[in-house]
Amino acid sequence: MIHSPPRTTRRRLATTGVGVVTGTLLLTGCFAGTGGSTASSPTASVEATSGGSSDARVRVAFMQPPRSNLSQFSDDAFKLSRLSIAETLVVLDENGDAQPALATSWEQVNDTTWRFTLREGVKFHDGNDFDAASVVTALTAATKASPKPRILDGVDLTVTSDAPGTVTVTTGKKDPLVPQRLSSPQLSILSPDAYTGGPVDPIGNGTGPFELVAVDGTSTATLNRFDGYWGEKAKAAGIDASFVPDGTARAAALRTGTADVVEAVPVAQAAVVDPALIHEVPMPRTNTLYLNTEKGVFTDPAVRAAARRAINPSVIVDQVYEGRADVAKGLLGPALPWSADRPERTPTAAATDIATTRPKITLGTFTDRAELPEVAVQLEQQLEAAGFEVEQVIREYSYIEKDALAGNFDAFILSRATVLDSGDPAAYMYSDFSCEGSFNISQLCDPNVDQALQTAAAIPAGGERRAAILQAEKLILDTDAAVPMLHERVIQGEQANVTGAARDPRERTLITADTQVG
Repeated sequence: MIHSPPRTTRRRLATTGVGVVTGTLLLTGCFAGTGGSTASSPTASVEATSGGSSDARVRVAFMQPPRSNLSQFSDDAFKLSRLSIAETLVVLDENGDAQPALATSWEQVNDTTWRFTLREGVKFHDGNDFDAASVVTALTAATKASPKPRILDGVDLTVTSDAPGTVTVTTGKKDPLVPQRLSSPQLSILSPDAYTGGPVDPIGNGTGPFELVAVDGTSTATLNRFDGYWGEKAKAAGIDASFVPDGTARAAALRTGTADVVEAVPVAQAAVVDPALIHEVPMPRTNTLYLNTEKGVFTDPAVRAAARRAINPSVIVDQVYEGRADVAKGLLGPALPWSADRPERTPTAAATDIATTRPKITLGTFTDRAELPEVAVQLEQQLEAAGFEVEQVIREYSYIEKDALAGNFDAFILSRATVLDSGDPAAYMYSDFSCEGSFNISQLCDPNVDQALQTAAAIPAGGERRAAILQAEKLILDTDAAVPMLHERVIQGEQANVTGAARDPRERTLITADTQVG
């Protein structure tokens, strides 16, 4: 049975004179109208600039419109990063280890102090010099933002400079992930002028190979190549970004050639697009069934084991995701290549035969991610075939989160990001599976799990920490409090003449200095 409360009116997104465009409008005019725009002529035609030369502009269709006028202290920061507008002191490699960017090196002075050496010869788009004072201004503004960037939740961080070309970052308590935290796009370094007089303004204030020159509400954004870039100059003359919430419209833009790069093509639409234009990228996101260990039938480890044994993720991958997902072998998936080295599981209990007792369970999930109600249907069939009696409860996420966190369901399906802004999965595991975890839907409280998570959290980034995280994952899975089913993929569309677009599992990069249409 499905319980659904009345739908609420969605908030209107603020625009600067332009409403949220519909899929039809986008297909008939938005891409063609913005392709090839420049700062001086924002409505130049596509034909005038989008051709075979390295000076062609790149037309990009994003899934979500800006929610905070492209403020770096919101999730809009990831758009600044994906468009190569703003940069951070460090970036992450595929293992989640910090690598140089605007900082060329760093050292840990003591448990709570880190010193970063800054790159020389960097200019902001507005002509100001990138220096220690600008880093102090930017990072201090982040610590005082309201709401604070989520990467700084629970972190007491101060930034100072006592020598030219270096900054000192101090934390209130030992934090081995300070460099990884500074890789978050929400901690990008903008020109000091961006932080004066109200909301943070990214227009003309980044350091990346592309300069943001105009934003048209929640509809479009215009970027031009920044010829003063400190690194390799951009091959494309600029970027014309459109924000297209409708997945059918994004797929149509790819099919018709009115967009060069398309973010997040829906699974259902990918089948009607030329396969040569589709690129699947593993995401650090796992579709997991959480089982309530505190009350109800799943307090019995043997019943949890029976539920795990009843589930066939391959059927879900094939029938719901049309094969465009990876069957899960653990909480962490192929987006983190090192997770393949996980130790073998040793479940706490053997599965019990529940065919005669036919326990009744409530299975919850939400409608905001289109695939999850379909996953619930598949799970209901599989669990009932094993002997469970299942009642589904499906609502919009805003209406169901409170009940899920309170443990009001026997089982809950969640699509969960397994690495947060630091690029490290330890925080996700602590949040979801520790006794004090703030997102502990399974209500798990196991001292062995808590000890393993605390051990992993104290180890500096690198191979030893990754091994400790995999040991914590093993202990979590041994309890059967969570049954990972599949790892999602992002489906990225690129025209055949596009080269150099990034295919990033963390969705931090997309258009780079190497991206071009030719």
